[in-house]
Amino acid sequence: MVFAQDNLISLDALVNKTDPAWPLIKKWIDSAKNKVEVLPVDSAKAKETLYNAQISTYATLGSVIYNTGGIMVDNGWIRILGSGSDRLSRNIAEWNKGKTIKEYGDKIPYLLIADDAIGGFFAINYGGLGKDIKNVYYLEPNTLTWQPLGAGYGEFLIFCFDSDLSKFYKGLRWSSWNQFIGNLEGTKTYSFRPYLWEKGTDIDKCTRKLVGIEEMYRFNIMKSKEINADKGIKKDNSKQ
Repeated sequence: MVFAQDNLISLDALVNKTDPAWPLIKKWIDSAKNKVEVLPVDSAKAKETLYNAQISTYATLGSVIYNTGGIMVDNGWIRILGSGSDRLSRNIAEWNKGKTIKEYGDKIPYLLIADDAIGGFFAINYGGLGKDIKNVYYLEPNTLTWQPLGAGYGEFLIFCFDSDLSKFYKGLRWSSWNQFIGNLEGTKTYSFRPYLWEKGTDIDKCTRKLVGIEEMYRFNIMKSKEINADKGIKKDNSKQ
């Protein structure tokens, strides 16, 4: 991603008319093993978000922003951010502002790209999480550490669409989870007591409540820094 405060790329230059990534992503969606719902896109919001994010539609991320209001996977268990829609009212540029950047154009340590129903967050690393630039990390709700997935954004999409998510989320889905997720708003996530990172926590024995995703992100980042302060985990200097 190119962020240059005084030299933002024009919208016209960001919209790749000859070789956009969307047709390829559409093929992945059409053949997906998991349930994938592409949320409707608002053209004006898509253009604004693409410009603020400064990502070309030649890239898979830019094409998701420009062509979707977001993507719901597994009935909305995973919410992949796009340019915003009724069900997922956050867009990727606004969501990162005040968290990973203060202003559009700032140098970014990592870019939040998706999250899930249990307070886990996915991000592309731009140096704030490790040396593997442009790889996707997951802030695990059960350890509150950023774990590298060994995949770039395109591979992350394929992971969401085709992988066995029950295996990835082993121990992090309660037995009746699917009854609750279908109507879950994209601005909410579940919070659990005892906390998922506490030793011996069994998610089926936890109490759970819905909380705002903004509140959950700030709480998890704060707790992550507390828990990992003595473990040598690299911390970013982004605004909290």
